[in-house]
Amino acid sequence: MNTLSDPPRIIMHADMDAFYASVEQRDHPELQGKPVAVGGSSARGVVSAASYEARQFGIHSAMPSVEARRKCPDLVFVRGNMALYKKESARLLEIFQDFSPVVERVSLDEAFLDLTGSTRLLGPAEAVGQRLRKKVRDVLSLPVSVGIGPVKMVAKIASAGAKPDGLLEVKPHHVQTFLDPLPISRIWGVGPVARHKLEESNFKTIGDLARAEPASLQGLLGEWGLEIARLARGEDFREVEPYREAISYSEEHTFTNDIFDLKKLEPFIREHAESLGRRLRKSKVKARTIVLKWKSAKRTGPGVRGYPVFTRRVTLSSPTDDGRVITNAATSLLHKNGPVTAVRLLGVGCTGLTDETADQLGLFDAEEKTRRSTLNHTLDQITQKFGNRAIGELSVNNQEKAGLSTQVKRGDD
Repeated sequence: MNTLSDPPRIIMHADMDAFYASVEQRDHPELQGKPVAVGGSSARGVVSAASYEARQFGIHSAMPSVEARRKCPDLVFVRGNMALYKKESARLLEIFQDFSPVVERVSLDEAFLDLTGSTRLLGPAEAVGQRLRKKVRDVLSLPVSVGIGPVKMVAKIASAGAKPDGLLEVKPHHVQTFLDPLPISRIWGVGPVARHKLEESNFKTIGDLARAEPASLQGLLGEWGLEIARLARGEDFREVEPYREAISYSEEHTFTNDIFDLKKLEPFIREHAESLGRRLRKSKVKARTIVLKWKSAKRTGPGVRGYPVFTRRVTLSSPTDDGRVITNAATSLLHKNGPVTAVRLLGVGCTGLTDETADQLGLFDAEEKTRRSTLNHTLDQITQKFGNRAIGELSVNNQEKAGLSTQVKRGDD
C-alpha cells in the first residue's frame, strides 16, 4: 500500500493478442487472414486460442471445438506447438525485463510490469507502453495490447479494452469513471454464481458495487463481498510479484476416447510422472505427496463440469524428485483406489514441496539412490538438448489432448 511519500503507482499489463494463433499465422503465411483455432479438433477438443478472424464468428478460447466448427465451417484447426510457444514466451519475458526489473509473468502470453518511479528514467508511461509494443513487434513480429493504470485490476481491464493491438492508459483520477459502467463480471473473481447473486440484488455494473453499502455486499457474499466493494472503487493493493513459489506441480491429459482398462492408463501415468520429476529437479525441489486425478466419463450434470472429478493421494515416507517413484505411487493409487468406470481425463500431481536438500533415505539404498540420480541427471541433459522425443516419451500421445494451456509451469520454463 502506498503512503503519502510514495510515488503514484504505475502498473502496466501486457497481453499478447491471440498468442498461439498469431504465432501460427506469423510462421505460416497461408493462414494469414483466415479464421484459425489452435487446439484439439476432435469431438472433445477445446479451442486454446482463436485468431481475430475466428473471433468474428463468436469463437473464443475454452469453447468446445465442435461448437466452434458449427459456428464457422471454414475454421482452420492447428494442433499447436507448445515447445515453440514456450520459446517465444521466454523471448517475450526478456523484452518485458528490458522495461522493468519487476515483472510478474501471469501466463505464457501476459505479464504485469511495475513502472512506479520510472518516469524520470523512461519517460511517460504511455510512451513506455508504445515502445514496448514496438519492440515486441520488431523482435517477435507479433501484436501485443497494453493497459496502464494505478492498480493491477485496472491495468488488466484496460489491456482488454485496448485489444486488438492497442494501448489504453487510465489515469488515477479517471479510474472510477472508467470502471463505473463496466459489468460486474469484469471484477476479478466474480464468476457465474457470484454474478447471479449480485444481479438478483440489482447490482449490474461496477459502479453499482462501488456505491453499495458494504454491509449489503457482506450479507450476500461474506467477507469477500467487502473485497469486491474495494475493487469496485479501484482499491487494489496487490503488488506486482516478480516470483511466486509453486505450491504444487501437475500434468493431465484428456482422452479422445474414454479408457476403461486401467492397464492402458499406466503409460500416461508414467509419462506425466517423468515430466513432473524433471520439473521438480529443475526447480530444485522435491514432493512429499503424490496425487492421482481422474474425470469420469459418466456425466452427472449439465455442461463441461457435468463430469465428476476424483482425486486420491498418498504421502511418501521421504520426499522425491524421481519420476519412477512418482510413477509407482500414482500407479498404486490407480489400482488400489482408482476409477471403477471409464475415464475421460487422467492427471498426476505433486504437492508438499520441499527444498532439494531434504533427506531421501528409506526409498533406496545408497548405491541405488546414486544410480537413479545419475540416470535422471543424464536424461535431463538429453531432454534439455534434444527434447522429450529423444527419450521416446511421446509414444502414448496418439491420444489427442483436448487443448493447450497458457499456464506457466514452474520448472518447465
